[in-house]
Order: sequence, then C-alpha cells, then structure tokens
Amino acid sequence: MSGTLPLIITLLISSVLAVALFRKLQLPAMLAYFLVGLALGPHTFGVLPDDEASREFAEFGIVFLMFSIGLEFSLPQLYAMRTKVLGLGGAQVFITLALTMCIAKLIGVSWPAAFVIGAALTMSSTAIVSKILAERIDLNSRHGRLSIGVLLFQDIIVVPVLVLIPALGAANANLFDVLGLATLKAIGMLLFLFTVGKWLINPLFNLVASQRSRELFVMNVLMVTLLVAFATKTAGLSYALGAFVAGMLISETKYRYQVESDIGPFRDILLGLFFISVGMLLNITEIIHHIGVILLTLFGFILFKAVIVTAVVRFVKYEIGVAIRTGIILAQAGEFGFVILALGAEQKLIEGPALQVTLAAALLSMVIAPFLIQYNGRIARRLARSYTRNSGQIIEEIDEGSKHLHNHVVICGYGRSGQYLGRFLKEENIPYVALDIDPSRVLDAAAAGENVMFGDAARRVVLEAAGAARAKALIISYADNRAAMKILHIAQESYPQLPVIVRTVDDSNMEILRQAGATEVVPEILEGSLMLASHALMLLGVPLNRVVKRIRMFREERYSMFKGYFHGISDTENEGLTKQEVRLHSVIITAGAYAIGRCLDDMQLDSFDVSIKNIRRPNAKGAPMSNESLLAEGDVVVLLGQPAGLTNAENALLMGRVANK
Repeated sequence: MSGTLPLIITLLISSVLAVALFRKLQLPAMLAYFLVGLALGPHTFGVLPDDEASREFAEFGIVFLMFSIGLEFSLPQLYAMRTKVLGLGGAQVFITLALTMCIAKLIGVSWPAAFVIGAALTMSSTAIVSKILAERIDLNSRHGRLSIGVLLFQDIIVVPVLVLIPALGAANANLFDVLGLATLKAIGMLLFLFTVGKWLINPLFNLVASQRSRELFVMNVLMVTLLVAFATKTAGLSYALGAFVAGMLISETKYRYQVESDIGPFRDILLGLFFISVGMLLNITEIIHHIGVILLTLFGFILFKAVIVTAVVRFVKYEIGVAIRTGIILAQAGEFGFVILALGAEQKLIEGPALQVTLAAALLSMVIAPFLIQYNGRIARRLARSYTRNSGQIIEEIDEGSKHLHNHVVICGYGRSGQYLGRFLKEENIPYVALDIDPSRVLDAAAAGENVMFGDAARRVVLEAAGAARAKALIISYADNRAAMKILHIAQESYPQLPVIVRTVDDSNMEILRQAGATEVVPEILEGSLMLASHALMLLGVPLNRVVKRIRMFREERYSMFKGYFHGISDTENEGLTKQEVRLHSVIITAGAYAIGRCLDDMQLDSFDVSIKNIRRPNAKGAPMSNESLLAEGDVVVLLGQPAGLTNAENALLMGRVANK
C-alpha cells in the first residue's frame, strides 16, 4: 500500500493538471490522458509500471466505453438513417479498410497486423465530430447528417472487429476454422442474450429500482455489465463485445436514462485510465527515431481518408462541396481506433515500429481534427470553385425570389409545422418566404408552387437575401434551441425591430429564448395540452365562450398553471427532453418515513430548489392540508423542481437525508 498510494496521487495530480490545461485550450480531454500515459509510462519516466495488472485494470475503460455506446445505440435511428448508414458508411469502411490493408502489406506488414491497422484507421472520432458539429449548428446540415450516418456505421462495425481480432490472435489454428467458430459463438451468444437476457433484465431492474436505493441501482448496473462481459470473454470473444451487448439490453428498459446519469462518473474515470494505458504504449524514443515516417503517415492518412469519403459521397450524387466537407470532417482517427490497437497489441498481432507509428499518427490526427473541422467550409470553397458559385447562386436565388416582397413573413424551416403555417398565411393572403436546408423537401415544395428556397437561416447573408429587413415577422418553426439562439442573435444584431416567434418543444427554455430576443415563444406540448383541454371541456358541455376565455386566461398568464409535468418514460424517449427540466413528482409518505409527525415548513425543502405544489391525504375529509399540517403515513406531497433537487427532497422526506443540497 505504501508504494501504491504515491503512485495513485502522482497519477491523479498529473491527470487533473493535464485535463485542466487541455480544457483551457479547448482540446479533447482524452489527449491529456494520452500525454499523462506517455510522460509517466515505462518508456519515458517509468513511474507507471507496464505489468499485467495495469493492463487488465485498463480493460475496464474499454468495457465502459463499449457499454456507453451500446446504451446510446438506437435501432429506430439506425432504420431512419439506413441509406446513409449502410450505403455511405459501409462503402467508406470497407474501401478504407481494404486499401489500408493493401498499403500496409506492401510495406512489409503481416496480414493480421495490416487488418488491425486498417480497422483502427478506418474509425473516426464520434466525440470530436458530434461536439463540434453541435456547437456549429451543423448537425442537421447535409454534410452533418452524412457524417453522423457514417459514424453510426463505424460504431456498428466495431462489434465484428472485436470478434475477429481475438480469432486472428489464436495461434496454431486454421484461420477459417477459427473465424467460423468465433462467428458461431458470437451469433449464439447474441441470440441467447437478446432472448433470455431481455426476458430476465426487466424484472431484475424493476425489483432493484423498487428499493429506492441509488447505491443498489448502480451496483446492479455494474453487476449486469461485468457479468455479460465475463460471459463473452469466457466464450472466447472479448470483454468489449459483452459490454456493448449489455448496454443494448439496458437501453431497451425504461431505466436507460437513469443508468446514463448514474454510470457517467465511473465511465469517464475508467476511460481516462484506458487512454492513459494507451499513452503508456507510446515509446518516445521510437517516435523520435521514426518522426519522419509518422508525419508522412499522418498527412498521407488524413488526405487518403478525406479523398475516400469525398469520392464515396460524390458517387451518391451529392455536390462536390458537400462531399469535400464530409471528407474533411471524418478525416481523423477515433476512440475506437485505440481500442482496436490496444486489443491487437494484447493479442500480439501488432508491435514494434508498426504499432508506434500507427498510434502516434492516429493521436496527432485527433489533435489536428478540431481545427480542420472548424474550417471545413472555407477549405471546401477554396478547393471547389463550383461550391462557391453554388453558394453565391443560392443567395442570388433567395434574393431574386424575395426582392418583390414587403411586410412579409420569413419562415425558418419548412417541415410539417412550417408547411402548416404557410398554408394559414396563404389563406389570409399574407406573403411569406420559407427557408430550409433539406434539398429534396425544397425541390418537392417548390415544384408544387410553394415559395420555399434552399438556405440556412442561421446565416446572416441568407436572412438578408430573404428580405428580413423588410419583413413583418420572422418565425422559427423547428424546435432546435441552438439554431434558434443563433438566428435570434443575428436578428437582434441586424434587425432589432423585427418580431421573432420561436417554436420550442416545451417550456424549459422559454425565458432563455425571450432574453435572447424572442418576441413570443410557443411550446408545442403546452399548446397541445390547451387544445386537448378545450376539446374536452366542450364535449363535457362547457359553453364555447367560457372555454375560449379560459384558454385565453391561461395564455395571458404565460402558462403558469402548466409549469412542470409528471415525467414518464415516453417523454424522454420520444421528445428528447433534457435532464435539467422542471417537472412534477409525487412523494408518498411511507411507513417509517422521517417526515411523519412533522410539517413541511420544518423540512425546509426550498433549500433543494423545489417548491410544494400540493399536499393530499387520500380519502380524508375536512379542511385541505397546508404546509403547517402534520404529515402522516399515506400522505402525498407533490413537488416541482429539477430531477436532482426532487431526488434530494424525496430523500429528506423519507430518510431525513439533507446531503447534496
């Protein structure tokens, strides 16, 4: 213990300082962990021992990486994007893999090592790409959707790669026999887990969740994940494959989002440990000795991968500029590449200079990636003059289509809501111009005579061409708060007198959007609730004028009566709601609860940032209960607040815990 504690302290201090520095420089934290592993590893200062125990412990990082990917894996999303995923993603992966293997073989690398190198370099960084695209409001652009589709296929293809690498590492065996046996094992294991496992996991999680213990819930998640990982390892496959399957199994339960929240800290810490272990593989002496080869590999790899992605996207009839942008976005290596290289090194398939050069080139490509992705548009316009001309033509077409309009409405987004709005405006003879970035939708709608044009409303020149300076109103019809904030910023800066109406999913961001300059914010869930209430009241015999008055009063009060809602599984699954939303939660005072015999005023629940909406004693007659009433077994307290505050308040009522205020 005396020797282990200084080692742990050194590791923690180094990691904290390195991650803080890289966060300050807006670089991925995983690069900081690589640096720590490189600096403290056996090939540099030798602080961290390169022994079997360290490598086995680092495998838990791979387990939690694959578990989190399995947890986020969505079959409906896969089906919705099947053309991009299976077509573009499949072409990119198999072409890149085949050509990389051939090049590696030509320079003297063995076929198993060539496969490991090809599989590793085929992957791109989901974390870097999705983060930067989200920050740039590019996730719904053509190049953004294409990039995400390819990344999704890369996530899928990792599973068979994780099956193949241990099979390739089997010594003194016929390759086809080993691969065939591994495939049969994988299929059998997956069928068993997705039939018997799925049948067992729901009752297990229901039983554990009913105990209302977070510690027990987290232990159960860890137990299920490691059990499934151990089962696949015992079957001759890999821990990572089992963790991925465990994540997919849990994603089918109603506890998916609770698991994501609870497991996050463990996953991030263990992932950091894994990336440190990958950094330990780097040999600074060999890197310096082969620096020329590494830099040549780096630039050749980035160019090679960007060209392949560009060619594949261009082949499916996208314009050259979009193809180049997609190629630049996906030109780096990814997290899974390091998983594959670490597994290949463990199986002795790749070592020495081949491992060092591939690791270093992959790592440097991820350092360069944020800068390349940031300027992908400029690079595409510089390389493809036709793309620049097309962008100019788009602006000219929007300007030509809207220059005769005055006192019109600019509709940002021409999806279902935008089209319904356009029909209402047309019925009232109010002119409008709609902007959308879906070319097929624009083509169909324009062919039908609608005044819709291709263009990104989050760009200043597009809004200017649409005649925002002459418009009577600007309406953001799609529920994307990031894009809405960007449009609001432009409108406030360039057209401060222009009224802006924003659609949003619910009431959680109403105040933020108003502060950003929105004249009106329309939460679709609350409006749907009002329509539902009006129809129900009329069917129950309430006069129409009274219904209209009630609805108007609710709207004038800014929906205050509707603030908060009781959260259900379908809310998160179908509406993409965030973890910070205000919601309602009923707490039943059970036998032995701390609050029995106490009044709510004494509990000081407002310290948890929650408010008391109602107190109810079922089947009780007499005066309604208040905050001064003494609580008894069976009473129900309805609270309003964010999830963390609600959890703390419930713990205070039931167990008297006041921690984590």
